[in-house]
Amino acid sequence: MKNNKWFLLLCIFALPLACADENNETDFDELPFEVTSVLDLDNTAANYSDINMPNFFDDNDIVDEDNTPANNATTDWGATLGRVLFYDEVLSANNTISCSSCHLQANAFSDPDQFSTGFEGGLTGRNSMGLSNAKYYENGRFFWDERASTLEEQTLMPIQDLVEMGLTLDEMIAKLNMQDYYPPLFERAFGDATITSDRVSLALSQFVRSMVSYQSKYDEGRSQVNNTGQDFPNFTAQENLGKEVFLSANLGRCAGCHQTDLFVGDRAFNNGLDAITTDQGLGAVTGNPNDDGKFKVPSLRNIEVTGPYMHDGRFSTLEEVVEHYDSGVQAHPNLDNRLELPNSNTPRRLNLSDQEKAALVAFMRTLTDNAFMSDPKFSNPFREN
Repeated sequence: MKNNKWFLLLCIFALPLACADENNETDFDELPFEVTSVLDLDNTAANYSDINMPNFFDDNDIVDEDNTPANNATTDWGATLGRVLFYDEVLSANNTISCSSCHLQANAFSDPDQFSTGFEGGLTGRNSMGLSNAKYYENGRFFWDERASTLEEQTLMPIQDLVEMGLTLDEMIAKLNMQDYYPPLFERAFGDATITSDRVSLALSQFVRSMVSYQSKYDEGRSQVNNTGQDFPNFTAQENLGKEVFLSANLGRCAGCHQTDLFVGDRAFNNGLDAITTDQGLGAVTGNPNDDGKFKVPSLRNIEVTGPYMHDGRFSTLEEVVEHYDSGVQAHPNLDNRLELPNSNTPRRLNLSDQEKAALVAFMRTLTDNAFMSDPKFSNPFREN
């Protein structure tokens, strides 16, 4: 292709991002010292855009969950810029907090603390949920109360939050323009070095959407069978029992809310944590009392390491979560009908045996993806001082 005169003409007159070789790698000059002295980056970006995922990820039910907008497809250099922004404490008012402060890679980009600490020591009102497989949430809304209509909108909100990072967007742009390593990265991501809040949003969103977890024990087993109902050959007897409990409409009933091989919900719901609403959740966003106590259903991918659990981090262990759904769901006017007995507002009791509860927890632990949580392309790119 490089010998094709038409291709050469395209590369002369088109934007730099269009001038790719047969390996889809764009030809750039070496990264300048201003970048490499601060950041551990190579001249060739890591692969964020063309991941070789298991075949079952092509299932229509999974493809339909993808919330990537047409105007912000993930690119390797766009996600690389997003990675730098994600870990940069310059995005907080006093240079002490980054996105990664509340979303730790070792915890599948969640926070092991019940509430996260902001730039002046204040605490957030809710637990920070994990970010793995964030691109697979069909309605595309973010935060526990789904107040952000897109991921692109969400990424700028913590930066402006008076507890979390404390910057205005104008202040953010001014601070980023003072860092010598950003203009070359913005140029590689967008074709020129202009720094805008819109571009910050796009790059951060690309990085977050690239956080796809697909190398767990579950994925290994799922790839060896035709459907989830079959025993997975790499599972223990307990793990296969837990899978059965999870999927069964007569036992755990978990798959009714955590759907597909991504174990993600389709809408916010009230899960019976409280009989009286103590946090309005979605209701505070919509103003509709029928939405009080409803919260986003996050993916269960890497659930073993994303505790504490629920929007307020009230449960420390998966065993406590299982016990809640088995016997602790409380009646509420907005309780999701999947948690009720038919034609009533009476919470359903699962009455699982101790063996079934233990098996359910064992199954959820098969969703842990250690390769994802140790992948260098998701790690802190800043060199130690």
